[in-house]
Amino acid sequence: MSYHTEHIRNVALAGHAGVGKTTLFEALLHVGGVIQTQGSVERGTTQSDTDPQEKTRGHSIDSCVAGIDHHACHINLIDTAGYQDFRGGTLSAFTAVETVAIVVNASNGIEYGTRRMMERARERGLARLLVINKIDTESAGLAGLVDALREEFGSECLPVNLPADNGSKVLDCFFHRDGATDFSSLAQAHQQILDQVVEINETTMGAYLEAGEEALTPQQLHDAFEQCLREGHLVPVCFVSARTGAGVNELLDLFDRLLPNPAEGNPPPFRNAQNLQLPVEPDANAHVIADVFKVVNDPFVGKLGIFRVWQGTIRRDSQLFIDDNRKAFKVGHLFRLSGKSHVEMEQAIPGDIAAVAKVEDIHFDAVLHDSHDEDLIHLEPLRFPQPMFGLALEPSHKGQEQKLSQALSRLSEEDPCFRVEHHKELNETVIRGLSDLHLKIMLERMKERYGVEVVTHPPRIAYRETISHTAEGHHRHKKQTGGAGQFGEVFLRVDPLDRGTGFEFVDAVKGGVIPGQYLPAIEKGVRQAMENGAVAGYPLQDLRVTVYDGKYHPVDSKEVAFISAGKKAFLDAVSKARPLVLEPIVDVEVAIPEPSVGDVTGGLAGKRARIMGTDAKHDGEIVIKAQAPLAELTDYPTELKAMTGGRGRYSLDLSHYEPVPPPIQRQLCEAWKPKLDED
Repeated sequence: MSYHTEHIRNVALAGHAGVGKTTLFEALLHVGGVIQTQGSVERGTTQSDTDPQEKTRGHSIDSCVAGIDHHACHINLIDTAGYQDFRGGTLSAFTAVETVAIVVNASNGIEYGTRRMMERARERGLARLLVINKIDTESAGLAGLVDALREEFGSECLPVNLPADNGSKVLDCFFHRDGATDFSSLAQAHQQILDQVVEINETTMGAYLEAGEEALTPQQLHDAFEQCLREGHLVPVCFVSARTGAGVNELLDLFDRLLPNPAEGNPPPFRNAQNLQLPVEPDANAHVIADVFKVVNDPFVGKLGIFRVWQGTIRRDSQLFIDDNRKAFKVGHLFRLSGKSHVEMEQAIPGDIAAVAKVEDIHFDAVLHDSHDEDLIHLEPLRFPQPMFGLALEPSHKGQEQKLSQALSRLSEEDPCFRVEHHKELNETVIRGLSDLHLKIMLERMKERYGVEVVTHPPRIAYRETISHTAEGHHRHKKQTGGAGQFGEVFLRVDPLDRGTGFEFVDAVKGGVIPGQYLPAIEKGVRQAMENGAVAGYPLQDLRVTVYDGKYHPVDSKEVAFISAGKKAFLDAVSKARPLVLEPIVDVEVAIPEPSVGDVTGGLAGKRARIMGTDAKHDGEIVIKAQAPLAELTDYPTELKAMTGGRGRYSLDLSHYEPVPPPIQRQLCEAWKPKLDED
């Protein structure tokens, strides 16, 4: 179907897990004529849940895009995951749409995911729509649910249609006023939403007051409705049963007639090199600007970059740049997505969602453009949750290190909340995600897609060592092997420095007892010892080493001798300087529902945490600020989830290092068996 930008609607389905988003997605595709038969989540036959883990577990993990042509309108619909464990893909979809349809389970009512998605969509300046699903459920108290939504999210939440005949059908109450409904009155609901809409737009209000409702054209009503959505003065509430199909066609009509098109939504927050907002217009003839909001490594098509076009027109054979790359790539194939299917398209205009394949440099949040004038622009970053749950891993079989690295790189390209860290100091690769389930899914994908099996264990804590007193050390390194020998003798002193200062090396040698050419070798030996640790195997920090005396031999002295002498003299001094093991202390912010405050603060206190304060948020959420040892928080994601029913979240930032309690230091020291070089 041929269409223009004003005919496009971009809508993301979001909400709490289990509300029926995927079933609604299927119902919309079926009614829209995209699929002949509506798929089933239980049977694993849906258009969106095509990954083996999705079919096995019966819920979405990734977001999925499909297009529907309804009347003269082209609707790009994105189904998103409801579980918090997979929020990365859900939030990424928000950068590609003008409207977020938040689905609510009629039986369960307002859930945590409902609140979070409403807030995130509002923060992003997106139009919001509340879709009450499963209206045919006997236990559904629809009138009470509408009241609860209005109390929770404001009086701007108003029904735009109402269920009738015990939820078997749905009647529009924006364009109509007559009909019998299951609750309320169609005429009353019609008047209520009409009053809300016309009072925001001065032109529409004037025409309404002067000549009444009959004087308003459909375009005037659309313009006023769209303005209310864009400015947050209206959150329409509508009703469907994705299972029976009741209200699904009416929902498509709502998308078509009333939702904002790409030229009407709030401007996308693009910024230039100076971080100033950059105007981007949905002009098909302007320079191309598109944003990649999803990357998929498809085993058959290759790397797939899925993007939203904000400005200009992308055609097959177009030359596009990625970010500030100097070399352009050629668009060999341009795809429209329909679930797992990829359909070739000739061009993508402003508002379109499309994809290109086999472009290795493409990445999440990349800006595609066709002129170097846009080299340094970027879309304002999303506020993603911090991936706090960690696992250290290594390949089960030797020789698969490179294969593991490539698999981790591919997986991290697809999910902005999955991160890979390489800790050189600890010789450890750590993956981080939003939960144990999130990481479990990633490990399963790594095995199925890339054939890599791994062994996992909790990440090691990056402890440090230091000293608490001044002490002196000495070592004479002497080797005689029949020919030229090795000789070097070093006297040095160690002094503690303020926490966070680092390391200082001071040359205080007098009279040339150690020639200057050997001082770098002594420092090298000291640094080697510092890296390997002195009492528990962790790097030393916050100390000064002063070399003040020693001896050398004009024939036998060599750099290697002074490296060894410097290392052993340093270890001798540290052993007398009351060494300490330091542990990382992190700033913790925990956001929780108010009823969980007692459990959470008590739990933190049991982890040697210091509570620094609490803040109450407007939505009944409490933020607890604390400082705690990182070592005590290894299992905190699971514990917090249990204490708050999955509604808690937290973030960590390194604050400083502090000495560990003596019992823990003894354990760490006893577990480490130093292997000193033989003289």
